[in-house]
Amino acid sequence: MIEFNSFDELIKKVSGTANRVVVPGANNLEVLEALKMGTDNKLISGGILIGPKKEVEKYIREINLPDIFEIKDENDVVNMANIAVEMIKEGRGDFLVKGLVDTKYYMKAILRKDIGAVKEDGLLSHFVLFKLANYHKFFALTDAAIVIKPTLEEKIKIINNAVEILRLVGIEKPKVSIVCPVEKPDPKIPSTMDAVELVKMNKEGKIKDCIIEGPYDVYITFSKKLAQEKGVKDGVVCGDVDLVILDDLDAANATYKAISFFGFQMTSAAILAGVNFPVILPSRTDSPMTKLYSIALASYMQQKTKAKEKK
Repeated sequence: MIEFNSFDELIKKVSGTANRVVVPGANNLEVLEALKMGTDNKLISGGILIGPKKEVEKYIREINLPDIFEIKDENDVVNMANIAVEMIKEGRGDFLVKGLVDTKYYMKAILRKDIGAVKEDGLLSHFVLFKLANYHKFFALTDAAIVIKPTLEEKIKIINNAVEILRLVGIEKPKVSIVCPVEKPDPKIPSTMDAVELVKMNKEGKIKDCIIEGPYDVYITFSKKLAQEKGVKDGVVCGDVDLVILDDLDAANATYKAISFFGFQMTSAAILAGVNFPVILPSRTDSPMTKLYSIALASYMQQKTKAKEKK
């Protein structure tokens, strides 16, 4: 199981770590408020803020952000993103925090071959970790931001990306649900046929370190009782899912935003998966608290990765 019971507990685990952040589009009050909470909780030791200097300084004064950050004056959002990844490569920061820059420019900079951010033969994907008061544990959802219409091969990589993160935070064998509109395979609904293939590959050992079931609808995924009512009686994922896989960006992004907006006492953290260094990837409209929790998750993952490398 995950080694923390809440995001507040996660913050306590990483408090005192010396993380330097690099923020393209730092002319954003919400992201600077997250940095303020990060410094207050001893998650952040400094970093570089990239954006229009006067605007960034105005927000810094407004929230009384500690004077531990360098400001890089830049007005062009494409340049902001490129400068940010170059600073990470130069070792001037530990991870990226997305500010007021479009995701497409942020991602284009990260994907630059000279930066070396993408793992060999890898695929970048979005990973969000949710905690809701009406579900008994954390669960993750992917891919809500990067891969528009993933092929079967890309879905395998998206699953592997997410499973790697979940194993890193303490879930030895994540339970994965391939969520579709219906629970019965139907050639007219391609997502259900992909689900059948993914389950088969998991059973054959081609997708490792997790248990994959599906096609399941949302009810079967999150409720064992409803699963049994629908005739699914032997699933171990039903009502105990760790990872939700949606078919494409249309489904995943809408689900992600619906949970974020309507979820009962929702808390979340969003990061980029499949990269060689931590990248924070919340929505621009996410709260400062979500951005803080994302920073905490990135910090925790970095700690665990370093500890793993030492063994």
